Amino acid sequence: MTRPVSQHSAQEHARMARALYLAARSRNSCDPNPRVGCVIESRDADGVRIVGEALHQRAGAEHAEILALRAAGELARGATAYVTLEPCCHTGRTGPCTEALIAAGVSRVVVGMTDPNPRVGGGGLDALRAAGIEVAAGLLADEAEQLNRGFVKRMRHGRPFVCSKIAASLDGRVALPHGKQVWITSQESRDDVQQMRARVAAILTGVGTVIADDPRMTVRLEQDDSWQPPMRVIVDSGLRTPVDARILGDEATTVIITGEDAPVERRQALTDAGARIVPVTRADNGVSLAELMAQLAALEINEVMVEAGPKLNGALLCAGLLDELVIYQAPRLLGPDAMPMFDLPTLTGNPGFKLVATRRIGPDWRMRFVPGSV
Repeated sequence: MTRPVSQHSAQEHARMARALYLAARSRNSCDPNPRVGCVIESRDADGVRIVGEALHQRAGAEHAEILALRAAGELARGATAYVTLEPCCHTGRTGPCTEALIAAGVSRVVVGMTDPNPRVGGGGLDALRAAGIEVAAGLLADEAEQLNRGFVKRMRHGRPFVCSKIAASLDGRVALPHGKQVWITSQESRDDVQQMRARVAAILTGVGTVIADDPRMTVRLEQDDSWQPPMRVIVDSGLRTPVDARILGDEATTVIITGEDAPVERRQALTDAGARIVPVTRADNGVSLAELMAQLAALEINEVMVEAGPKLNGALLCAGLLDELVIYQAPRLLGPDAMPMFDLPTLTGNPGFKLVATRRIGPDWRMRFVPGSV
C-alpha cells in the first residue's frame, strides 16, 4: 500500500524533515555512500513520540536504520520508520536494512526517495511490501534528492555532480592581467568557501592555477574523527605540476589527470612526490573531460567542486559538465584587461543558467545558478 504524498500529515512531514536534518549532519563523512537519516516513531498508550533516530556516519559503518532500530529497541515493534532513502536490500559492507526493519516488526515505512543504485532501485520497497509492511514513498523526495545530488548523479549518469565556485568582481573578472593573484572577495566569503569544500568529495583545479597560485586546496576547518578530507584533482595534460607544489602535501590524496602520452620520467617524479597519476585520452589540446569524469566516478567520487581558472571552467561549460555555478561577487572592479570567468570560443548556442538562490556574505553576494532557461 502506498499513500499519496498529498495525504501525509504535517507531523509526518516534520518527521521526514527531522530525518533529512540528521542525514545532512554527515557532510562528506559517509562518502561514497549516500547521506541517510532515519527516525522511528511509536504510537502506543503513552502517545506518539520518537523512540529512535540516527544517521549513517561512515562507509562500512552501520546504516541509519540499524542504529535507529537499536535505539528504539522493543518499541520499534508496530512503529513507523521514516527513512530519507529507500532501505537497501542487498549485502554490501553491511547487511540489508530491509531484513532488519522486518525483523524489528515495524508496521510502516515512509521513504523520502527510491534508491538510484541499480542494486536496489525499488527492490527494498518490494521486500518490505512482501513482508506485509505498509510503504509510502516520495515524502520530501526533492529535498532528499538534493541532499544526495552527487550520489544520484553518479548512479544515474556515471559521473559526479560538478559545481564550479568562482570569485568575481562586479565586471565579471577573476584575476588581474597575466593572472597576477589578488584577493577579490572578503574574508567572510573565503570562510564560506571552506564550508563548501567540506561538503564535497573532491576539489578539481587546473595546472595553470597550481603554477600561478601554488594552492593547498584543503579544508581549513576544525576536524574530528569522522572527517574525510576531499581528494585534490589536477587536470595537467603535460605533467607540468611542480614536484614541490603545496597541493602534493600529505593533508589529502592528490590525483593528477594527464594525457596518456605524458612523459614517463615526469610520471615517476610526481608519483615519488606523493601524487597518483591517472592517464586519460587526449582531446582538444588537453584531456577528455568526459573520460576524466568517468575516472572520478570509478574512484567513487560523488560531488566535485571546481576551483580553477577561465580555461578549465570554459572547457567544462562547453562540454556541458557544469551542474551548478556558485559565484561570489565582490563590490569592486578589475577593468577590461583582467581575466574573465570563462575562456570561451565564439558560442554557436546560448547556454543559459537560472538563478536559484542568493545570499549576502559580508560585503559580497553569493549567487547559485543551475543550467536552464530563465
